[in-house]
Amino acid sequence: MAEIIRMPRLSDTMEEGNIIGWLKKVGDVLKPGDVLAEVETDKATMELENFIEGTLLHIGVSEGSVPVDSIIAIIGEKGEDVEAILKEAKASEPQPEEAVESTPTPSSTAPATEKPAPKPSTPAPIPAASSGRVLASPLAKKMAEEANLDISRIPGSGDGGRVIKKDVEAYLNSGQSTSRSVQYESTGLADFEYGDVAVSQMRKTIARRLGESKFDAPHFYLTMEMDMDNAIAARKMLNADEEQRISYNDIVVKACASALRKHPKINSSWNGDTMTYHKDINIGVAVAVDDGLLVPVIKNADAKSLNAIYTDIRDLAGKAKNKKLGLDEMSGNTFTISNLGMFGITEFTAIINPPDSCILAVGTIVQKPVVKDGNIVVGNTMKVTLSCDHRIVDGATGAAFLQTLKEYMEHPMKLLR
Repeated sequence: MAEIIRMPRLSDTMEEGNIIGWLKKVGDVLKPGDVLAEVETDKATMELENFIEGTLLHIGVSEGSVPVDSIIAIIGEKGEDVEAILKEAKASEPQPEEAVESTPTPSSTAPATEKPAPKPSTPAPIPAASSGRVLASPLAKKMAEEANLDISRIPGSGDGGRVIKKDVEAYLNSGQSTSRSVQYESTGLADFEYGDVAVSQMRKTIARRLGESKFDAPHFYLTMEMDMDNAIAARKMLNADEEQRISYNDIVVKACASALRKHPKINSSWNGDTMTYHKDINIGVAVAVDDGLLVPVIKNADAKSLNAIYTDIRDLAGKAKNKKLGLDEMSGNTFTISNLGMFGITEFTAIINPPDSCILAVGTIVQKPVVKDGNIVVGNTMKVTLSCDHRIVDGATGAAFLQTLKEYMEHPMKLLR
């Protein structure tokens, strides 16, 4: 009996997936474990794995955006009536027009089946040349990127001409490889696309979630300047004989986690009729990637050492840049940190990352004249700005948290207790 394959929900915030390309074609005999297609979600590019034995009878959408739970393929026995299967499946679903009329103000949590289907429902295949996409395994893409190769020049030997690991290795060994950015060496913008560019699933989600946060949550901002002399000395001492290189961001994460334990009202979420004060302290660390921003989460950060926080951030940031983060590694945040200090930004405000009630924006360390013990000396300072949701956090609550954070940052040895 035929099985209908629908677009799965591959992340907690996913409302639609973007099919990059199919690795199997209609008529192929499939077994469990075969990779059917590559799907771009709002947070990562994932391989869609098959769990059914049979023949690929139908591909619903060759390439492009597909709402969650929409039909994307049918697998069954050769010769089954695909049109009858599709007709029966569509007859059991609510009509898009009825769903729209009964729900004039769609909710972000409404089932995907209540949304109008995309037009046309089964678009014709988009040629690779016009779509600008190349079928390649995630490992092959990573190898080509590390070798600074234009992967579109590499012949693929995988299913459907897919570029796989051995193709990249063969290309490197052939001596044909040339840097894809040589002709643009002065600008470093070999792959930049000018003009209209399709919005990625990640960018759509960023726009939706932060738009909702900015206009639904009444933000207010508290800025505090901190003396970083002791933090600089402590970091130098911690890194003197260690293979690990503790960063200032690691210290900020640990200090925030310790301060949150003393100020649980900051470690909270607004739910409308209720407020949640979280017992666990899970800190999201914003990481910039090509398509936007990902926020891997350091779980139970207050119970971890600086070395453990360093290891977690390094590993999760690497996964984020390669779009390999698991759903559990991107969820459960109760507080978020956004650090632009490495770009020389001295001070900025950040938009709260739902469901958190606060986010901390961290600037760079600045060397300047300061007054100490009545004398003007050269000092090192850093500004942080706490964005707060005024529905749950008041000014005095936020200020008290910053005072404790300042105490930890200016006396970092207290974090080792």
